[in-house]
Amino acid sequence: MFRSTRATLAALALLVPAALLPAQRPGPRNMIDSARYVRTTPPSDPTVQRLWDEGMQRGQVMELAQVLLDSIGPRLTNSDRFDAGQRWLIGKYAEWGITAKQEQYGTWRKWIRGVTHMDMVFPRVRTLEAIQLAWSPGTGNQWREAEAITLPKTNESWEEWAANARGKFVLYTAPVAVCRSPAQIAEYGTEATQSRIASMRTREALAEMSDRLIRGGNPKEWPKTVGVAAMLGNNWSNYPGIDKIFGSPKDQVPTIDVSCEDYGLLYRLAENGQHPRVRLYAESQDLGEQPVHNVIATIPGTEKPNEYIVLSAHYDSWDGGSGATDNGTGTLTMLEAARILKAIYPNPKRTIIVGHWGGEEQGLNGSRAWVADHPEMVARVHAGFNQDNGTGRIQSLGPGPFPAGQDALIRYLQALPSQASGQIRLSGVGNPATGGTDNASFQCMKSPVYGASGVSWDYGSTTWHTNRDTYDK
Repeated sequence: MFRSTRATLAALALLVPAALLPAQRPGPRNMIDSARYVRTTPPSDPTVQRLWDEGMQRGQVMELAQVLLDSIGPRLTNSDRFDAGQRWLIGKYAEWGITAKQEQYGTWRKWIRGVTHMDMVFPRVRTLEAIQLAWSPGTGNQWREAEAITLPKTNESWEEWAANARGKFVLYTAPVAVCRSPAQIAEYGTEATQSRIASMRTREALAEMSDRLIRGGNPKEWPKTVGVAAMLGNNWSNYPGIDKIFGSPKDQVPTIDVSCEDYGLLYRLAENGQHPRVRLYAESQDLGEQPVHNVIATIPGTEKPNEYIVLSAHYDSWDGGSGATDNGTGTLTMLEAARILKAIYPNPKRTIIVGHWGGEEQGLNGSRAWVADHPEMVARVHAGFNQDNGTGRIQSLGPGPFPAGQDALIRYLQALPSQASGQIRLSGVGNPATGGTDNASFQCMKSPVYGASGVSWDYGSTTWHTNRDTYDK
């Protein structure tokens, strides 16, 4: 139901009146009293009620989500799954009678993920939780087995260490002392325990590990020069079992994220002279720079076809999980919104554009390119919503730097059923989006595309860019 609600809200975006140019000096992000926009009676516009009923009673978003997140899976920019998902999007739009197409916005490295499997084989046998980072080279369709070692502690020991490191696995990040969440430590730890753990997590400790990493020069280059078997690291999210999974920073040798617990095991064994041995099999294909695309769907306007409503969400994701809440939920919100609109309001006054952007995770590349390529359309954007975080219902909206946007959003919310508007916190005029997601691409061009935020559900630590960003979330 939550995701049906957010898609229905997006379908109702055509109710938003136009916003004017941004204020020169935005005011504070004050909150608007909900009494100004939450209805006490049912919607007066029958079309609004029909749109609401279509989304809430006949919604398809969960069925769409199962295919996108389970079958297609994560959508690393320009990967094979990214391509498969774009074909699926275009096909779904075609089923509903909506025109959608790919639009190239540049080129990007095409990389295909295969199997990653890693075991510790000495001093005991244990299968390790590990995954290669995006764009990492594989092991060449063969197993690699070697000792896992830590970085040298001094500059003077580098040469000796490098000679010994050839063919070995290098543990290159600082281990986490305790793989329990900060909340658990605060609840159950004594003051002495908390102080001791905090001392192990200081910036100085992390800086010391960074110093060790750069002793051999550029850490993107020396692993290849030294000839290490692979680089092993951990990027913990502050929750047991959850890691942040990004692209490989050392893309000349296999680069593997190992879970907090398993990485700590290897690190302790290595530091205490117990010589852990690891074997690794990692598959991947690097196909080089190739064209990369957005998917743009269009429902033509009838009265003002050269004015536009924009429904915006980035489609790409990192690929440690399924890209569910970042940003499968946003993608599905706009996909289902388009279906609802086509079913109930197939001839809108203004043209509706649905932008499924690529390359957001690498710097808003898809949306920035589209804005740059279509200035005449951007100048005629009447209003729009961008959705990119969290899961469940939409809980906050804001006009950003657009003075007229505040009143426009109040009138929009006033038209909605109270089941939706009563859950939403509306902020006043504030600062423009600064680059965290794709509405920034539009706001930089004074185009009123507003950010719509979902319920967090501890998004920042549990799903955002993690190996647990999956359908069940």
